[in-house]
Amino acid sequence: MSTGAAGGGGGGGDNKLYVLLVGAAFLGGGVYAYQTVRGDKQRYQDRLTEIASRPNKAAAGQPSAYIQSEAPAVEATETEEVHEQVSEPQAAPAAEESSPPAPAVEESSPPAPAVEESSPPAPAAEESSPPTPATEEPAPSETTELPPAAEPVVEASAEEPAEQPAAPVVEDEPAPPSEPSPPELTEPPPAPVVESVESVESESTAAAESPAAETPEPQSEVVAESAPAVDSAPSPAKFPSHAPYLLIGGGTASFAAARSIRARDPGARVLIVTEEPDLPYMRPPLSKELWFSDDPSVTDTLRFKQWNGKERSIYFQPPSFYISPEELDSAENGGVAVLTGKKVVHMDVRGNKVQLNDDTEISYDKCLIATGGVPRNLQVIERAGDEVMERTSLFRKIEDFKALDKVSRNAKSITIIGGGFLGSELACALGRRSTESGLEVIQMFPERGNMGKVLPEYLSNWTTEKVKREGVKVVAEALVKAVTYKDDKVEIQLKDGRVVKTDHIVAAVGLEPSVDLAKSAGLEVDSDFGGYRVNAELQARSNIWVAGDAACFYDIRLGRRRVEHHDHAVVSGRLAGENMTGANKPYWHQSMFWSDLGPDVGYEAIGIVDSSLPTVGVFAKATAKDTPKAATEKSGTGIRSESETEAVAISPVASSTPAPTVEHHKDDYGKGVIFYLRDKVVVGIILWNVFNRMPIARKIIKDGEEHADLNEVAKLFNIHED
Repeated sequence: MSTGAAGGGGGGGDNKLYVLLVGAAFLGGGVYAYQTVRGDKQRYQDRLTEIASRPNKAAAGQPSAYIQSEAPAVEATETEEVHEQVSEPQAAPAAEESSPPAPAVEESSPPAPAVEESSPPAPAAEESSPPTPATEEPAPSETTELPPAAEPVVEASAEEPAEQPAAPVVEDEPAPPSEPSPPELTEPPPAPVVESVESVESESTAAAESPAAETPEPQSEVVAESAPAVDSAPSPAKFPSHAPYLLIGGGTASFAAARSIRARDPGARVLIVTEEPDLPYMRPPLSKELWFSDDPSVTDTLRFKQWNGKERSIYFQPPSFYISPEELDSAENGGVAVLTGKKVVHMDVRGNKVQLNDDTEISYDKCLIATGGVPRNLQVIERAGDEVMERTSLFRKIEDFKALDKVSRNAKSITIIGGGFLGSELACALGRRSTESGLEVIQMFPERGNMGKVLPEYLSNWTTEKVKREGVKVVAEALVKAVTYKDDKVEIQLKDGRVVKTDHIVAAVGLEPSVDLAKSAGLEVDSDFGGYRVNAELQARSNIWVAGDAACFYDIRLGRRRVEHHDHAVVSGRLAGENMTGANKPYWHQSMFWSDLGPDVGYEAIGIVDSSLPTVGVFAKATAKDTPKAATEKSGTGIRSESETEAVAISPVASSTPAPTVEHHKDDYGKGVIFYLRDKVVVGIILWNVFNRMPIARKIIKDGEEHADLNEVAKLFNIHED
């Protein structure tokens, strides 16, 4: 019993000792952990205090390298968005570089906002910094030169992230793609504005080219020269994230719509987004009057003399007419702003917003698509290789005019492929220049005569001879088989075996409507004519309208059509603008187009003018007043459709004149009227050297009546009056 009792007592003592040892171990471990955490926390707070004091230390030793996220130039919403994008990727490097050597505690500690804002090395931090004017050297109101400190700012060491709260410096580092970087058209007078470099590139061209009485934007050129190292890295700039009226495209239709919207809604805020670097301008002078200018600097000024001697600019309005995109939200009376150098790449029609090519999003209430088109090229040229493509021009924009003008002054031979309006106008323009410079100008086309698809054969032949007299070598019935580059010349091989050697090619073979947004927007594209199909009010979907070259509309007299002319862009854009403000008007306008073969021969046309249709021509002897030059003297404008479209709504009343005698097809077609018939009904009319009578032609087509004697109809145009 004693042995058993002794054994039991010994076992109980061991258990007590074991419990005491374990308890002591746990207690000691807890005390140690508490002291360690407490010490680490104290060191962490000390480190934060030391980091917070860096700006004051660095301010005395070196220039600030980063802009504070609280910079007053950025709105609160923009700052929050930037922090959301930058905070997570910055948290880890910030802790590694700023925390004491205690990894476990650093990882478990929550990242403090102060660390994020002052953490140096991540490029995203630089990208998120909004541009603010430098205080070391205030920029004048007329120019915005970057201060001398701008270059060292870009190269600032990542080891010195601190910044001066009182003296933020403009950041020149690249902006993230998702951040907006629109160009500015005008500079707010009260305060200097530092534009993004991308806006510099786009607006320097427009400012230099603009012929406005207002002083162009000189600051754009200055900034471009002072920051060459970052010309491809724009800084973020403020711009409207919402536009009540959003117009996609910066051509004639968009400008006409903007003017119409403002006329009906004087306080409207309109934003035009254009891929081109220029303010809205008219395209016709690019292939007409500009080539006949005596001013050697016409490619810079883009001013020209009309046939009547008056000078004007190709721009619809000077820069002072527009407000900057930044001011659109705050402008008291609204206005029209132009965002240049930006392309809309996606449309969310349900969300009423678009996405730009820099991932920027803009919402809208009403939207107009007026994207126009892009010039076509021949596939045989596109497959010919880089050497041929480098020596081939397409013609559509201001930059195309400048490039071809330069080529025409350096090349010995230029060949224009295409016998339509554009090809014939360029051939005549370059042909006249060839008499002075010795330039060889060749025009080739598959038809038998110039503008053979439009004019009846006899008039096409006459026009071909007219083009030849302008100094152009005409190659008719030319089907291009192959194009090669050989012995410093471009060789054009025709299917009939002929070979044409030249220095440069201009392809003028038509236009392809821009319908890139059809897929994302869910819009219907017409399979026959191309372009967006719209209803009678030019509406494609709810809150979306289409105007200009890209619109395929239903003509109540002529059926479904798509028209690529200035007058159509003017009137369709104007009507679309009215309908965007609630007018709900149908598009009944019969648009016209015109072409000039120099100052002495010109014509205006309306409806379907197809040489495959039956035609009836009535001609008379021309007088000195029957020329494009005389027409502009009477109308006061070089763009004839601008004057005649204003009188569209007025029903013309023709005066009675003696019945004209039918002029048979003679060698000299001074002036006349050509009727195009379909089922004995006039569907198209060309007024040959007959001007300011388009409302009469429009009414004839609109009436859609069958005429037994077109001589009676021709007398409405008074072509036999002296």
